[in-house]
Amino acid sequence: MGGSGVMKVACVLVICMVVAGVEGSISCGKLATELSPCLDYFKKGGAVPPGCCSGIKALSSAAKTTADRQAACTCLKTLSKSYSGLNLGLASGLPGKCGVSIPYKISPSTDCSKVT
Repeated sequence: MGGSGVMKVACVLVICMVVAGVEGSISCGKLATELSPCLDYFKKGGAVPPGCCSGIKALSSAAKTTADRQAACTCLKTLSKSYSGLNLGLASGLPGKCGVSIPYKISPSTDCSKVT
């Protein structure tokens, strides 16, 4: 990742920490780190990197309560808006490709307050 890519990730982490005034054990910084192997896939498609599925699985197992799932949803929405050029169709289909079920669609239009 070039210098500007590192700066973007750093900015997203700071934004997530500010936005994540939500309760629960999910932090936006950790979520961004777990899903960083997915960025190229979200932009270009192709084979899903194993590290990406590991991140999705870690997210799924960490989101045990409604508050955790709502926090994760809010973080994912923030992250999806922070990067240009992401294919949100690829993002929303990723849990299924990794053999994980999450109770909401990864999309900027998801109402995270309704996630249970």
